[in-house]
Amino acid sequence: MRVAVLAGGRSSEHEVSLRSGAAVREGLERAHHQTVWVLLERDGSWKTEDGEPITLTPGGGLLGCDVAFPVLHGPFGEDGTVQGLLELLDIPYVGSGVLASAACIDKIVFKDLMRAAGIPQVDYEGIHHARWRDERDAVLADLERLGLPVFVKPARLGSSVGIVKVTEPGALGDALDEAFTHDPRVVVEAMASGLEIECSVLGTPEEPEVSTPGEIELLGDADWYDYEAKYSDGGMQLVVPARISDEQTARVKELAAEAFSRANCHGLARADFFVDGDEILVNELNTMPGFTPTSVYGKLWAASGLAYPDLVEDLCTLAVRRAEAVRRYSL
Repeated sequence: MRVAVLAGGRSSEHEVSLRSGAAVREGLERAHHQTVWVLLERDGSWKTEDGEPITLTPGGGLLGCDVAFPVLHGPFGEDGTVQGLLELLDIPYVGSGVLASAACIDKIVFKDLMRAAGIPQVDYEGIHHARWRDERDAVLADLERLGLPVFVKPARLGSSVGIVKVTEPGALGDALDEAFTHDPRVVVEAMASGLEIECSVLGTPEEPEVSTPGEIELLGDADWYDYEAKYSDGGMQLVVPARISDEQTARVKELAAEAFSRANCHGLARADFFVDGDEILVNELNTMPGFTPTSVYGKLWAASGLAYPDLVEDLCTLAVRRAEAVRRYSL
């Protein structure tokens, strides 16, 4: 296949995306596919590897490619915007569609969906900036039920960007002010105890496959799984298989598949959990997880017997098959 690898983007995760995209490109070329590098600049423009501007024509595909692999993280890439554009270009693309991408990147929407489905998860409150401006005391009073510590997160950022762990009541207001500089919607999550467990999901909503679960073990001085722990050498190590029981493993995999299907995801996602004895809580579903050399998604599939080149090839094949299936319907 001739694959357009999209990397960069307008979000604060631009650099992570470039690293992920480079790894995907290498994996596809090791699987003997031709790749075309598409750089999404911070200003929103698209360029070739040679720096030439790319002109997009609705219905005209993308640089003669068979499929696009949008290795984009965060807003303007993982949130349904680029997915919608690729739909209009009429090119198959790796990953979830517009609705699932938009729903999963918005932590409040995703948690509301999981709550409606009865899926156990971390307790939370979603807050809009307008209410915070007008009713600060009332918001702080509502958040008291979550206890401390809590995590304050912009609703639509990833890679732990903009997240603040709050351990003192007097620091909560400042944390909310900081989060609202990133996003007009913020989620405040209760502290969850137990092990941080992650699974990689691959496939379709009807037939999701789930990897062996892995356990995030923090190293050094990290107090929680922040940006530095995720992307710095020596910040964390992935323990595979996770040090949980067979029963816990089965339940984690069951919940990962259910969350993937409920959100109507396609292709791939990484499901994050907290496991504390019999209590297993879904935290997030990431529809375009990192593909850097230190990223969990590919490592878990490698530990499950699926090599990186085969993984990225399978994702492209799934994308082409989905596009072919959609074209059979007269929407």
